[in-house]
Amino acid sequence: PRLALPLGRRLGVSDKRRPKVQPNATLEGFYVLLGRTPKKGDLVSLAKQSDLPVKEVETWFRHRRAQDRPRLMKKFCEASWRFTFYFTSFFSGLGLLYDVRMSRCLSLVSQPLPSALDWFYLLELSFYCSLVATLPFDVKRKDFKEQIIHHIATITLIFVSYCANLIRFGMIVMLVHDASDYILELAKMLHYMKWKRVCEAVFIVFAVVFIISRLVIFPLTTYYYFVTKFQLFLISCLINTFLLILQLLHIFWSYLIIQMIFSVILCGTVRSRVTPAELLNSCVGSCVDTSAHRDQSSSSLVDVAVAVNENRTSPLQYIP
Repeated sequence: PRLALPLGRRLGVSDKRRPKVQPNATLEGFYVLLGRTPKKGDLVSLAKQSDLPVKEVETWFRHRRAQDRPRLMKKFCEASWRFTFYFTSFFSGLGLLYDVRMSRCLSLVSQPLPSALDWFYLLELSFYCSLVATLPFDVKRKDFKEQIIHHIATITLIFVSYCANLIRFGMIVMLVHDASDYILELAKMLHYMKWKRVCEAVFIVFAVVFIISRLVIFPLTTYYYFVTKFQLFLISCLINTFLLILQLLHIFWSYLIIQMIFSVILCGTVRSRVTPAELLNSCVGSCVDTSAHRDQSSSSLVDVAVAVNENRTSPLQYIP
């Protein structure tokens, strides 16, 4: 934050504070226990109980929802941190493995490992453990279960591959996943900076890289090589199971991205079981009030592809 905060201010990222609502025990109780968006009948009942006009009750709930949403500057700081991590992780991993053959990565023969590989593995393990540790403090989304499954599968694969002396193969799996993550975080940063055209271009690049890396490279090379070339025993079965779980999650998120893009191109609207404000955020996205973002139309890909605070949807928060 010490670096991202002044950078965001210099780049024009909004840092406006949300308006705080007047304390009201009746409305607050309904908001916390029953829902953040009351129906018309509930509004009338709450207006009578609190002795307020219905319009004022509607305004109170709108401001209360806005109060729970993080500011753009906070989102920018989080996205910049994740961009820095994923960018560094991806290219440092490439530097460590650029001349290593796949057959050597799957060998169980004791091989001398540079200390940099151990540090790389520990750093990745620590990062994903931190994601799991912060999940209870994040806003719960519709794909919350998928997030938990993804993080647990990733941590298990890192730990088991380390114990089985498959560090190089594990790094290849992580590189395939990190290839698109830093592009996603860059697109988020560009959106918060309101660089609309650049953001749109970067998001398209992200979608292409994500689909190629996770639906083509990962299953047809990395996963296939492991299944066909690795001898079958308990650890290999365990790794194979969790790799398959990750691939199913890749298909799920890719389907939602493709569905969203085709909806924008063909219909100009987004219709999805998981709102775009939740999809691209499955691992480490920023928090938005999705209850007010359903069934909204958009005239451009950026309006749908980027998280905004005011009545829009966002696929930029969809993917791990």
